[in-house]
Amino acid sequence: MRLLFDLPETEQKVLDSAIGADEKLMYCVPFNILEDKFVDGFVAITNLKIYKILNDQLLASYVIKGATGFKTEVMYGSCGFYANFGQGTTLICQFVSGRHLPRYSVLVKACEILSEDESKTTPITNSEQERFCPKCGRPFVRGTNICPYCLDHLEVYKKIFAMTKGLRLMMCFPFIVAIFNVIFQFVVPEIQKLALNNYILNTANHGQSDKMTEFTLIVIAIVSLDVFHRALGVLQSRLSAITGNKFTLMMRTILYEKIQSLSLSSIQRKSTGDLMGRVNGDVGVAQDFIVNQLPNLFVQFFSFLTGLIVMLAISPLMALFIFVPIPFVVFLISKFWAFVQLRNRRLWVLGQRTNHLLQDILNGIRVVKCFGREKSEIERFKDGSVRHANQNEANAKVFDTIFPLLGFAIKLGSYLILWYGNYQVFHGDMMVGDLHQINSYANIIYAPLMYITFIPRNISNFLTSLSKIFEIIEENPEVQDINLPLDIRIEGEVDIKNITFGYESYNPVLENVSFHVNPGEMIGIVGHSGCGKTTLINLLMRLYDVNEGAIEIDNVNIKDISQNALRTQIGIVLQETFLFSGTIRDNIKYAMPHATDEQVIAAARIANAHDFILNLPEGYNTMVGEKGYSLSGGERQRIAIARAVIHNPRILILDEATAALDTETEKLIQDSLNKLTENRTVFAIAHRLSTLRNADKLLVLDKGHVAEFGTHAELLENKGIYYKLVMAQRKMAQSVIEQQGIAENA
Repeated sequence: MRLLFDLPETEQKVLDSAIGADEKLMYCVPFNILEDKFVDGFVAITNLKIYKILNDQLLASYVIKGATGFKTEVMYGSCGFYANFGQGTTLICQFVSGRHLPRYSVLVKACEILSEDESKTTPITNSEQERFCPKCGRPFVRGTNICPYCLDHLEVYKKIFAMTKGLRLMMCFPFIVAIFNVIFQFVVPEIQKLALNNYILNTANHGQSDKMTEFTLIVIAIVSLDVFHRALGVLQSRLSAITGNKFTLMMRTILYEKIQSLSLSSIQRKSTGDLMGRVNGDVGVAQDFIVNQLPNLFVQFFSFLTGLIVMLAISPLMALFIFVPIPFVVFLISKFWAFVQLRNRRLWVLGQRTNHLLQDILNGIRVVKCFGREKSEIERFKDGSVRHANQNEANAKVFDTIFPLLGFAIKLGSYLILWYGNYQVFHGDMMVGDLHQINSYANIIYAPLMYITFIPRNISNFLTSLSKIFEIIEENPEVQDINLPLDIRIEGEVDIKNITFGYESYNPVLENVSFHVNPGEMIGIVGHSGCGKTTLINLLMRLYDVNEGAIEIDNVNIKDISQNALRTQIGIVLQETFLFSGTIRDNIKYAMPHATDEQVIAAARIANAHDFILNLPEGYNTMVGEKGYSLSGGERQRIAIARAVIHNPRILILDEATAALDTETEKLIQDSLNKLTENRTVFAIAHRLSTLRNADKLLVLDKGHVAEFGTHAELLENKGIYYKLVMAQRKMAQSVIEQQGIAENA
């Protein structure tokens, strides 16, 4: 996210004259509301002061040192940036919420840091994507950095051409066939002219058998050329289809591989429906353009060029008639096109909204049914679909009205040819066959001119889809291997050294966290919700990179270990259990695809899943359905544990691994996990502290910091946060027992 805007010349002079020699400009963000009026002002922040500048005036300046209460507040239609400079809360500036609220949220954190220590002159950054185009100010296409208005078409063409390496020769075949196809197209009117002038309209030839034979041969030639023309068309279409499908396969493969290589944060910024739309929908649009539109565009262009040359050779005057309406039509198209583009984009946006709404409803269908909201969701989807349908209908009415009129205007030249040609025929200066030939060539030329009216719309859709594809392909993963990463065998020693991390850099989730784990130790991680337990696990698996500090395994920084080597030696049972569509056997051996049935069964036994699997209709071959929802929560959890068991990891992570199980099953699995954790380094997250009774040490996190670290006995003796959590759970358990006793006595 951009936090340092360039000031206009007049504002820059005002700022330069105001700041002192010991000040460093760190942030500069626009504000656009002043006294209920829209303005173009800027808030500039140095390490010492905040400056409010509008046009060529310095409206106010505030000293940051000692200030408190920095905040943003959403008001009706706008937002405000506030602070307390010792005289109560002060409104520094107002701005439109949607465009600048994320920026000012960063500035709040930055000002809080500067108010405490003005020597921190390194600006904090923010990785959130911009939602508005910096050139024109219009919003990007949802979920992308693409502005349809500022799209560099030439750059997109260069990228797509570079990707066709290896397919270019094959892609030339349809165009070569098209050239011959067009040539034969122009031969037929010449033969028809001969037939009309020399045989059909020449009554002197009637009854002559030799002339009839010649005419028959001409008819056979016309039919043969037509058959050959259509055969070439079939060949061209088949070659285009083969080339297009190879190109599509290549694009989808590259795009999917790239999505797999992206960092988790990059993927989470985009919805599942959006990524699927890029792999399937946008690649499909590119395929349609390459298979159908591009060869057709080439044919139309070559037909127009050939027809123009032939017409100029036959009759320059009549060739001129063809172009009489063209300037008028071009003028109308240029005026009309901006209107058409706007309606096309509006239709596209409404379609995207409907698709996102459908995805949202289907993903949350259980919640919809649990709260009985089916009718309201039907109405919501119907409303979105109606808006899309109405826009589509309105667009169709406009196109179906305007384009026939444009077609009529384009063909005005043919009426001039008809009038002038017949005038020539009536006066004996031209034969009917020649007029027919000229009309045929004119119609060939008009077809490309009509096609031109549809080209911008097709190219616009093609370029937008390609841009969305290239945005994924060209994105740099935030987590990357070094040039020569290490493939080490992990023993299990873990060092967390002063790590600080935040999903947004200005808002750290973990701060200055340090601890050491010996190989084979079990570390229990506890703390209130939101304290950073799962984030710590994500950093250990290097799903994200730390902002500061280092994580070392066996005295090697995990950034120096290849991601594949690291993650293939770490097993995890997640809090949110996910199973793939397929059989239970396939899900258990997902991390070890070549595992034998004996290994699968052994892992299921350790996870206490073997018995319930055998009771299923098809045992290990039972299909679990999408996300495993055909199984209960506890059954899914046990299969996930078996999946981690068969992986045989050196480091095992249990993120609430027994949260979805009943007490009896939990005890059985806990015994199995105790066997599994032998000689492994284990990190176990649990809210139910009784599940951590066998942990060698306990790590207590509080508000992103290490509050306590030690054994169960040591932490109880300290009577800190862990002691309070244990006492609270004991009281709760005692309360439950007492209530059960009262119920039994009743």
